[in-house]
Amino acid sequence: MTIPKQEQNISPPTTIYNDNWLDRSFIYLFSSKIAKALGIKKVPRGYEGFVSLSRAVMQGRNSSEQRAVIAIVLQSIIPNFVLVIIRNLFTPNQTVCELNAWFASLLFEWLVGSLSVKEVEVNGKRQKSGVQIKKCRYLEQSGCAAMCINLCKVPTQDFFTQQFGIPLTMTPNFEDFSCEMVFGQVPLPPDRDPAFGQGCLSLTCSTAINHAPCPKI
Repeated sequence: MTIPKQEQNISPPTTIYNDNWLDRSFIYLFSSKIAKALGIKKVPRGYEGFVSLSRAVMQGRNSSEQRAVIAIVLQSIIPNFVLVIIRNLFTPNQTVCELNAWFASLLFEWLVGSLSVKEVEVNGKRQKSGVQIKKCRYLEQSGCAAMCINLCKVPTQDFFTQQFGIPLTMTPNFEDFSCEMVFGQVPLPPDRDPAFGQGCLSLTCSTAINHAPCPKI
């Protein structure tokens, strides 16, 4: 399989990142897992290579098939026995949800950029189980609403909610590219989630159309 080149009309991201060796290790790990799932032998380097592999996931696949590929990738990173232990030993109480938010704030910066723990309301209770992504690196670099939803939001929500047994809701802001993650909050079904009605990002997508939702979602 060939990796599609990034569309020439898309403006490069304005945020500059200086990845350290640990960031580059995470990028390579995820890139290698995606490449393996796609049957690609040569793993492209760097974050741009990671995004190019994401575009390859979209190539020739509908939204459900794209999400299924990422589900395979996520499950390949964490052994199944670990998931079973977590599901059976930990309930999604306030402490567990807050710990997940804390770990997410430490582990995902290479993927989404600057992020911090925030207080949110879950089931009528205030708790620090929210994570605020200041400006999502993945959304900024891809410039694609469908990639955000099909390859990040939905697979990540499903993975934590179904595999870990810890509900997670992700709410991307397609105007400023920020995003809120709330552990402990059950995600909305697609017909009630505003993200699924998102139109193309006309300033960054070379194939943008003028009506919503984006046809790739």
